[in-house]
Amino acid sequence: MTYDFLQHYWWFIISLLGALLVFLLFVQGANSMIFQLGKTPEERRMLVNSTGRKWEFTFTTLVTFGGAFFASFPLFYSTSFGSAYWVWLLILFTFIIQAVSYEFQNKAGNLFGVRTFQVCLILNGILGPLLLGGAVATFFTGSNFIVEKGNITDALQPVISHWANGSRGLDVLLNPWVVIFGISVVFLARILGTLYINNNVDDEVIRKRIRRQLLVNTILFLFFFLPFLIVTLLGEGYAVNEKGVVFMKYLNNLLAMWPLAVILLAGVVLLLFGIVRTVLKPGYVRGIWPAGIGVVFVVLVLFLIAGWNNTAYYPS
Repeated sequence: MTYDFLQHYWWFIISLLGALLVFLLFVQGANSMIFQLGKTPEERRMLVNSTGRKWEFTFTTLVTFGGAFFASFPLFYSTSFGSAYWVWLLILFTFIIQAVSYEFQNKAGNLFGVRTFQVCLILNGILGPLLLGGAVATFFTGSNFIVEKGNITDALQPVISHWANGSRGLDVLLNPWVVIFGISVVFLARILGTLYINNNVDDEVIRKRIRRQLLVNTILFLFFFLPFLIVTLLGEGYAVNEKGVVFMKYLNNLLAMWPLAVILLAGVVLLLFGIVRTVLKPGYVRGIWPAGIGVVFVVLVLFLIAGWNNTAYYPS
C-alpha cells in the first residue's frame, strides 16, 4: 500500500460517510415539519415517536465522519475543526438540543411544556442541515485560513494552521454559495423526511399532507441546488502536478472519472423516481429507499470529485 493509495482510500471512506450522513438527515427534515405534518398533539406525537427511533444513527455517523478526518487528514481536522470551531460547535449544539428534546418533552414534571421541546426539534431540523451543508460547501469554495508549517518548530506555540480573522469560521456564511448549498441541504432533508414519514407512519391524513409538502420542497430544493451544482462544476478547483499547483475545473474531474458521472446520473434518476412516484401514486410508500440510495450516490460523487484526481479539497 502506497501513501497515494491510502489517501484515495480514506477519502472514499470519508465521502461514503458524508453521503450516508446526508441521507440520514431525513430525521432532521421530518423534525422541521412537525407542525406542518401534524396538526393535533396526537399526530405530532406520532411524528416525534417515529424520528425518535432513528436520530442516534445521524449523530453517530456525524461523529464517525469527524473521527475519520482526525484519523486520515489531521491537517484538515486541525484547521477546520480547530480554527473554525464556532461552526462545528453550533452544529454540535443543534444535535445536543435534539437529544435533550427527545428525552424530556414527555417527562413528568416538564416545566417548559411539550411544545417548547418540539420547537427545539424544529431548530435542529433547520439549523443542523443548514450548517452541515455550509461546512461541506467550503470543500469547493475554500475558507479563510492560513497554514504555516514552519510554526511546528515554535516551542511555545507549535500551531501550523489558524483562521485569518476572529470569526472562527462564521465568516464562511458570508459566502452566498455556501449559504445556497446549505439551504438546498435543508430542503433535501425535508424531502427525505416526508418520504420517511410516508413509509413509517401509517396515517392517511398525514400522508395526504406529505404529498403536498413533498412537491413544494422538491421545487425549492431544485431552485437552490441546481445553480450551486452548475457553478461548482464550471468553477475552478486546485490540482497538483509534477510542476506545482495548477487550476482545473470540477467538470473535468467528472469527465476524466466517467464512472462517477454514471453514478451521478443514476443517483439523480433514483431520487426523482422516489419523489415522482410518491406524488403521483398515493398508495406508494417506499419512496424513501430509491430516493435515499440516489442521494447517497449523488453526494458520494460530489465528495469524490472534490478530492480525487489530484484535486485539493478545502483550499485556502
